[in-house]
Amino acid sequence: MLAYTYIEHGKFSLLEKPVPQLKDPKDALVRVTLGSICTSDLHIKHGSVPRAVPGITVGHEMVGVVEQVGADVHNVKPGDRVTVNVETFCGECFFCRHGYVNNCEDPDGGWALGCRIDGGQAEYVRVPHADQGLNRIPDEVTDEQALFVGDILATGFWAARISEIKEDDTVLIIGAGPTGICTLLCTLLKHPEHIIVCEQSEARARFVREHYPDVTVVGPEACKEYVLQHSRHGGADVVIEVAGAADTFQLAWECARPNAIVTVVALYDQPQILPLPDMYGKNLTFKTGGVDGCDCAEILQLIAEGKIDTTPLITHRFPLADIEEAYRIFENRLDGVIKVAIMGV
Repeated sequence: MLAYTYIEHGKFSLLEKPVPQLKDPKDALVRVTLGSICTSDLHIKHGSVPRAVPGITVGHEMVGVVEQVGADVHNVKPGDRVTVNVETFCGECFFCRHGYVNNCEDPDGGWALGCRIDGGQAEYVRVPHADQGLNRIPDEVTDEQALFVGDILATGFWAARISEIKEDDTVLIIGAGPTGICTLLCTLLKHPEHIIVCEQSEARARFVREHYPDVTVVGPEACKEYVLQHSRHGGADVVIEVAGAADTFQLAWECARPNAIVTVVALYDQPQILPLPDMYGKNLTFKTGGVDGCDCAEILQLIAEGKIDTTPLITHRFPLADIEEAYRIFENRLDGVIKVAIMGV
């Protein structure tokens, strides 16, 4: 089968590999029908994910059809259309029982697919702990509608959930990339009074204005002043930082009102400074870390009910054989790209 593979720092290649085999009774084999490229894949390529293993098949955003299941898999069966969770989790350890599936104690726990074990930018993928990592797609939901459920949409849903958004809040979302837009969609479900999106790219800002006209969009240079002028209590009630740029962490806490919640979803390439003397009196609550993707079934139901629609994010489509071109466009943000769909077998 074709599989896009991490060769070495700075190099991915499309290779022929054997179809994966089940290794454990809790495994499932999934035929990938649709995948995507994530910014985290670029982080692997450029050396920002030291735990990534050279030689692995990359990719962790995908949907497909179950081909084979192990003897201990009970929630899905061959022929089921499924989403694949970005995280591998056992469902039994301390962290899984408390909903912190990103911290699963299993050797393959956390972000494993496309990082530490073979992922889904391929024709087939082996999914460990399939009863936890796979969710059946409702018949009325298309593959494109479900494509982002297991990763960036789960991230946005988690971020909005832990941010404790109330209906009279002003919410600032920093970053309108794919994860930022998914965060925006899930924030809209909370019906806050005012949503402000900060985005540097004019193309992405234009995308938000076109698709979500009730949302205010500002650039980074005007963001702090705008938020302070349009908030009742000296800043946003909730700030969700999804950009991960050089100055966006500082911008996040500076735009927050005293006693606000600042949720950091972004993955940074460099350490960030926490200037406690400057922020001491603000009494901020910071929430950080990787997504706990345990809400996929609820997200799929919201999609089926028409309450979430991520299909406008898919701006480009390529067959797996042309994944190199897809990466070139996505990595260089060419042609107004937001997300790329990679069509499998």
